Amino acid sequence: MKPFRFILYMPIALFLFSCGDSESKSRPVSEVKADAIFPHKMPDRKPDFPMSAATERMFDYPAKGIHDNELFSQFKYTQLKGFDYNNGDGTISRRDPSRPIKVNGKYYSYYTKRHTAVPPIGAKNASMTTDEIPSTDWDLCEIWYATSEDGITWEEQGVAIARPKKPQSGWRSVATPDILIWEGKYYLYYQAFSEPSGLRGDWCPVSVSYADSPDGPWKHGGDVVIPFGKKGEWDQDATHDPHPIVFNDKIYMYYKAAFNKWPDIRDQYAVGHGLVIADHPLGPFEKHPLNPVMTSGHETTYFPFREGVAALVIRDGNERETIQYAEDGVNFEIASSLSLTPIAAAPYLADAFTNTDNGKGFTWGLCHFINAGAAGKQHSIMARFDCDLSLEYDNPKVFKKSTVWHKPEVYFQQDFDQKENGTKK
Repeated sequence: MKPFRFILYMPIALFLFSCGDSESKSRPVSEVKADAIFPHKMPDRKPDFPMSAATERMFDYPAKGIHDNELFSQFKYTQLKGFDYNNGDGTISRRDPSRPIKVNGKYYSYYTKRHTAVPPIGAKNASMTTDEIPSTDWDLCEIWYATSEDGITWEEQGVAIARPKKPQSGWRSVATPDILIWEGKYYLYYQAFSEPSGLRGDWCPVSVSYADSPDGPWKHGGDVVIPFGKKGEWDQDATHDPHPIVFNDKIYMYYKAAFNKWPDIRDQYAVGHGLVIADHPLGPFEKHPLNPVMTSGHETTYFPFREGVAALVIRDGNERETIQYAEDGVNFEIASSLSLTPIAAAPYLADAFTNTDNGKGFTWGLCHFINAGAAGKQHSIMARFDCDLSLEYDNPKVFKKSTVWHKPEVYFQQDFDQKENGTKK
């Protein structure tokens, strides 16, 4: 494996870099030596002569090229076997899988399942929902689980977390689970809705249940596990996508909140990821003072890597479609740019809960696609992705290619109606 260098995480190097950068930018071109030209053979270290910002920045990544970057990969996808979707009529949906865990030779995954009389009618129609008509794909859901021996063929086992009776938290829907293993017990964290999604927004707290076995039975352990922000703070209304790892002898729980959105500016929303930390799975969890620790990405996908934490950042924000890394699990920097990334990625991580100080990464996981159904039959399906984001695996011919060519019809699906003209500035 190639050496893993994060120069920009070293305070002294940062100081020297900024000083040198300032000098190089202020030095007149006439003072640059005639032979100070970037060489044809890639240098092992950053040259000490003035360079453009992009050239200097190349040496701040884990590797100078993506072929040697342990935090770069392409992604390949496989359809899962064993799940029925009622012929795609929109009444059955499975989404937001938890990271698979392996217990006694079997993989377990927990996920949001909706089985309703009709497909969702849309968040904007939330006021017209009933106890049988869902607003969104994650409304009127329960948390189910399935097992597999190979990560491809799955056997659905049944309900893990059912909706409690009204007015208990989650009576309307329980969704978006993730798992933690701590001192021989299993903890499921999930969103607990007490109103149809879209009525005011996606307002919901995080609840937790625990068990002695991955098969349950699950005992309710508490509500509002992640504290809401105060009125006017970015996470005042929602704490979504709870995502725990064990890091620095503590439980680090990353979560998401959409803000600058409800109720009046829905088309200008922003997404932030926060971090709460606890000594025990049932809390109390305390917010990190630098929250939000991430301002791009949609779902939360964080994993131990080397001595720090890496994050798969997709969909939202200026730094979307990247992998980022932080030695402290807080101050993230871009490690690579990606394409065709897995949605709601849930990687299989053997060391997610081991308190490792040398995270190995992963080679596969589960994800979902939310647009599997035809118009009026909205539902999601789960899938498997494979990649090379592991220090113990190497397949550059498949996963480290700089370009993946898609058929023209893939691009033409993103067609533009010429009648939909923009506004001249």
